[in-house]
Amino acid sequence: MDAAAPDTAEVRDRYLRFARDEAPDRSAVYAAWAGGVADDERVAGVLTRIPATHRQPPLVFAVARMLGAPEAGYAAFAEWVLGHADELVAECSARSLQTNEPLRCAALLPALSGVSGPIALLEVGASAGLCLYPDRYSYRYDGGAALDPSDGPSAVVLRSALTGDPPLRMPDIVWRAGVDLTPLDAADPADRRFLTSLVWPGEEGRAARIEAALDVVAADPPLLVRGDATDPATLAHLAARAPADATLVITTPGVLPHIHRAGRARLVSSIRASGAVWISIDPPAMHLDGVDAVDAAAGPGGFVLRRDGSALARVDPLGAWVVWSTEA
Repeated sequence: MDAAAPDTAEVRDRYLRFARDEAPDRSAVYAAWAGGVADDERVAGVLTRIPATHRQPPLVFAVARMLGAPEAGYAAFAEWVLGHADELVAECSARSLQTNEPLRCAALLPALSGVSGPIALLEVGASAGLCLYPDRYSYRYDGGAALDPSDGPSAVVLRSALTGDPPLRMPDIVWRAGVDLTPLDAADPADRRFLTSLVWPGEEGRAARIEAALDVVAADPPLLVRGDATDPATLAHLAARAPADATLVITTPGVLPHIHRAGRARLVSSIRASGAVWISIDPPAMHLDGVDAVDAAAGPGGFVLRRDGSALARVDPLGAWVVWSTEA
């Protein structure tokens, strides 16, 4: 191996941890692939050619599947990687993990329901914008709560377990926009394949839900801006484009943990300076000035739904369940 190439030991250790700690309960295919990489100097050597920030197992495996790797055992995967190494390295180097799960809207809806409309909705880390359409999806919460768009049931039906009695109503969204380092186009076949490939093998229903949401977005595209939201000018310029007669709501669903601390502080400061209502979904252990601290050991786990820094609920990070706070 070229002496300048990174040591494969780091890659193999990273994939071993993934096979052991993350994949088993979600995807047998990914568990087998990651365990195989951990024992395979040849494939690990290919992955060292990918920048370290772009070789996470879920990203590499998603790109491989997008490019045609068979969802079979490790031997078939390894053969494919060795035969398509340059293509895999190039595509992984250009892509980033961009989970765009419309089911998150089921977690955002209780917080949005408390905002007077009409609403101008702006999402940080919007990817293809699938979470900018909470008014275009149907909701079916365990316990009987059911909501549909004003024009009838949607092709996108979001099913979520709900504990508690939050206010629930369909938001009146009149403007929608997002900012992302690498926004995706819901109408572009390659971007659509990438987003559906990010669904792990074995996760039933997610790919079909994302496909249906992509159709909704492609039919009426939002304003998506390529930029760094931690730059105060980026968010200020985009927020200024919102209609003056609408309530500006800025959402950060699961994005803040992926931003370094200084950038996170700048972003939160910019959101507050905008005068917008701020709705966030974050890990309970993540602390920010002026944001309710939540004991990570209390409650049912998951992330915390907040509005303007005040905790409203515990939620699954992808929206599968909501536990509304009795104090909200």
